[in-house]
Amino acid sequence: MLEELSIRNYALIDNLSLTFENHLNILTGETGAGKSIIVGSLSFLLGAKSDASVIRAGCDEASVSAVVSIAPANRDVRAWLSAREIESDDGSIIVRRSIKVSGRSSIYVQNVPLSRNDLSQLMGFLFDLHGQHDHESLLRKDVHRHCLDRFAGTEEDAAEFNRRFLELADRKKAFELSVNSERDRDSRIELLSYAVDEINKAAPKSGEIRELEAEAQRLSSFEKLSQHSQGAAAAFCGSDNSALGQIRKTRSSLESAYALDEGLAAVSKRMDDLYYEAEDLAEELRSYRDGLSYEPGRLEEVDDRLGLLSRLGKKYKPRSYEGGGAGPEDAILAYRAEAEQEIEALSQSEENREKLKAEIGALTKEIAVRAASLSAKRKDGAGKLGSEVNAILLRLGMPRARFEVRSGDKGRGATGNLLMGPWGADEVEFLISANSGEPLKELSRIASGGELSRVMLAIKTVLARSDAIETLVFDEIDAGIGGEVALAVGEYLEKMGTIKQIFCITHLASIAVRADNHIKVEKSEQRGRTQTTIKLLSGKERREEIARMLAGGGGGAALAHAADLLAKYGKK
Repeated sequence: MLEELSIRNYALIDNLSLTFENHLNILTGETGAGKSIIVGSLSFLLGAKSDASVIRAGCDEASVSAVVSIAPANRDVRAWLSAREIESDDGSIIVRRSIKVSGRSSIYVQNVPLSRNDLSQLMGFLFDLHGQHDHESLLRKDVHRHCLDRFAGTEEDAAEFNRRFLELADRKKAFELSVNSERDRDSRIELLSYAVDEINKAAPKSGEIRELEAEAQRLSSFEKLSQHSQGAAAAFCGSDNSALGQIRKTRSSLESAYALDEGLAAVSKRMDDLYYEAEDLAEELRSYRDGLSYEPGRLEEVDDRLGLLSRLGKKYKPRSYEGGGAGPEDAILAYRAEAEQEIEALSQSEENREKLKAEIGALTKEIAVRAASLSAKRKDGAGKLGSEVNAILLRLGMPRARFEVRSGDKGRGATGNLLMGPWGADEVEFLISANSGEPLKELSRIASGGELSRVMLAIKTVLARSDAIETLVFDEIDAGIGGEVALAVGEYLEKMGTIKQIFCITHLASIAVRADNHIKVEKSEQRGRTQTTIKLLSGKERREEIARMLAGGGGGAALAHAADLLAKYGKK
């Protein structure tokens, strides 16, 4: 359940905090006041795609955060959080998402960073948001199949079928490639073997190029390097007047002074440390100077070796190699390993083909069994879903409507076997006859937007009963309806509010009067800036808002009508 929502610098919203209750929350306000901005900010928090255009003009960042409680029955959320080692606070989590003008977004749940896909998955267990244009989703057959599986409790069955189906497709593809590659197997092995031999002869080592390049730099600059190292050694430790000689004299004098004044103990200790460090440094300088030598022909050898590794690096780079901080010689070694694996696989191709054939046979039988079981469950669920939706449509002012979920075979192939897709052997489709005597038609052929709204509400209601989602959001579900139908929709939303937390944006007073919590969204101008604000209404203010929705103003007749509606349908 959504307990708190905080919005900062999002569209026209400057800084807004809302506290919500359970049951039916209604948002109303003038057109353009910003009601849909609030729903948009919630959609942003639920994981919708977004960009910097949502940031309030003149600001660097927009952010939306929420406190969300998790019902004990919502095992999916608890398992999801547990898998990521995220702990709730007394059954609640804090979700935050922000976006900067650069377009960079950050997402946190309980201070744990997440990706947008993770956020979308998590919030999908908690919220069901139906926007103004989501009617279109009901027109897609893939959505129909998903809705039926959700209602019938076959989502996991369908997901497992999908995994097996894709696994079978992979096996078939591998088998086909194996058969097709047999003709080229010998030539491929020969080519790969040549590459492996060439790499083995070169014997590249990881990090070798970097070492060779450093050596080439030293050899090409040997004269200057020798001159500078000689000069450094001479200046530091070449005579009594060198840096080391002066440090030695200073140390001796300081030791004499320390014998007379123990207050110089700390300084004397530091001078000792400096002296010993200088002695070590002098030894390293001498060692480096004395170790410098120039081997004629070595630079040419190094250049030749670098050239060989460069050619091999261009010639051999595996498909799977990502590079990163590694050098070209690592790519060569990775190619060799990949080539050796492919040679082994090609050498065992006949054995692999027989293994693949056996796996394909077993998976084909398993999928057929799974498809039959899934079809039976879907057919049973289809009848129940149709009956429940029809019962709700009756109460929503469509007594002559007939809704049906058709779940049938996709057909049969040339061999007589059932045709199957990634989600089974069924063709699932929602059909409706809006009036008596009319044949069942596709939902897209419903003429009235109000009828489609009610069908959507009925389906959403039935599905809401079959899952643990606590919060449903409806953005202008009243599109295209009015009169008695609006009263029926309002009554039904109120009843849904007894088992779910409902958010509904509406322009209809007959729906707004049913609210357990009535929130008014307003647009105002402050310090030359337009901003959206909200107010929880009660008493006189709520009656005036209902009057505005009825007649566009607060006249006596409208106020009286508003009072009557609130007395008849409002919460006592």
